[in-house]
Amino acid sequence: MTTPDPRPGTPGSAPMDERRARATLSRAVEPGDEHAGRWLQRYGATGFLDRLLDTTPHPRGGTDADPFPGTGAKRVASWRLRATAADPARDLATIHDLDGRFLVPGDTEWPRQLDDLADARPLGLWVRGPADLRTWALRSVALVGARACTPYGAHTAADLATDLARKGWVVVSGAAYGIDGAAHRGALAAGGATVAVLACGVDTPYPRGHDQLIRRIAEQGLVVGELPPESHPTPSRFILRNRVIAALTRGTVVIEAQHRSGSLVTARAAARLGRHTMGIPGPVTSALSAGVHELLRGDAALVTDADEIVELVGDMGQLAPARRGPVLPRDLLAPAAAHILEAIPARGPTPATVIARRAGTTPDDTLARLYELHSLGFVERHGEGWQLTNTTTPASNVRRGGT
Repeated sequence: MTTPDPRPGTPGSAPMDERRARATLSRAVEPGDEHAGRWLQRYGATGFLDRLLDTTPHPRGGTDADPFPGTGAKRVASWRLRATAADPARDLATIHDLDGRFLVPGDTEWPRQLDDLADARPLGLWVRGPADLRTWALRSVALVGARACTPYGAHTAADLATDLARKGWVVVSGAAYGIDGAAHRGALAAGGATVAVLACGVDTPYPRGHDQLIRRIAEQGLVVGELPPESHPTPSRFILRNRVIAALTRGTVVIEAQHRSGSLVTARAAARLGRHTMGIPGPVTSALSAGVHELLRGDAALVTDADEIVELVGDMGQLAPARRGPVLPRDLLAPAAAHILEAIPARGPTPATVIARRAGTTPDDTLARLYELHSLGFVERHGEGWQLTNTTTPASNVRRGGT
C-alpha cells in the first residue's frame, strides 16, 4: 500500500494546509464535538482555524469576541488555547517516524462511511500499519464486549474472530482487556486482518498490559485513533471512540455486556447509523449477558457463529447453513414405511392385523411395509407377530415420547 503523499496537489491527497489545519484542530477539539463539526462544514478546516486564531481588531473595538455565534464562549476559549499550543509539524513528523500517516477527508484512503457521522465525523485519523484503511473497512465487523469477561465470552470472541478472519473479514475492536483483546488475538492467530481503534494516541498503547498486542496489530493490521501522538485516554474519549468503531464497520457484534456497558453504546450507535447490530446470547443468570439480552429483546439479531454474522453483513446469497440435528436411519425411510414403524408397539410381538388397525391401513399393505422394515433391520418377526429390534426401540420411544 502507498501512503498518501501529504504534499499539496498530489492526486488522491488533501492539500497540505488542510492537513496541517486538521492536525492542529485534532489537538484543540475533543472527538465528536458537533459544535466544531458544524463550523468545519461551514468554513472548512483552514477557515475554521483562521477564524479561531484571528486576533485582528474588531471594527467596533477589541477583537472579535464571538467568531462562532451560538457556540459557548468557554468552549471557544478552550479550542483557542489548545490550538495556540499545538505543533502540527511535530505531530506529523512523529507519526511519520512511526511509519504511520494522518488521514483526512479527501485522501483516497479515507473511509467514506465515516461521513455518516455528519457533524460528529472525525477531524482526521492517525493511522499505523501497512494496510489500506478504506479498503479494509469495506469488509469489516466489530466484535466488542466486556473487559471483565467470562472464559465463555473470551473463548467465543476468539473463535468468532478466527472464523471471520478465515472467511476474509476484518475484525475491528478497541484493544481493551477482555472481549476486545480476545477478538484481536483470534484474528491474528488465524493470520487475519484486525483493526484496533484507540481512545488515545496511536503511539501511546493503552491499556499498558496490551503493549505487545497493539504493537503486533500495528505490524499485521492497523492501529487507528482520532487523537494526535502522546494523547492519553479519558472516560469520555472511550465512549466517543465507540462511534468510530460503529461507523467504520458493516455491523457490530456484542458478546458480553452488562446493562451499563460501553459496548452497548457501540451497538446503539451502529443501529442509528443503519448498521447491523448483533448479540451472542449467554446464561440468563449471568449479569455479563444482561446487556446483550436487552439488545436482543430490541432490534438486534441473535447470532451464534461466523456464518450467521456473514449472512447479515455479507453479500446477497451468503447464507448460513441450515441448522438441524443428526440424521437418523429412520429419517431416510419412505413416508409409508415410517408410518407403519410408528404403529408398532414398543414391547412384545404384535400381529400384522393389529398393526394395520393402529396404522389405519390394509393388512396387505402393512405386511408389505413390515417386510421392507425387516430387510432394513428395523423390525423382526416372531411367529405371527412383529416387534421392533433392540436398536429401534429406544429411537421409537424418543419419537413417540416414550409411549
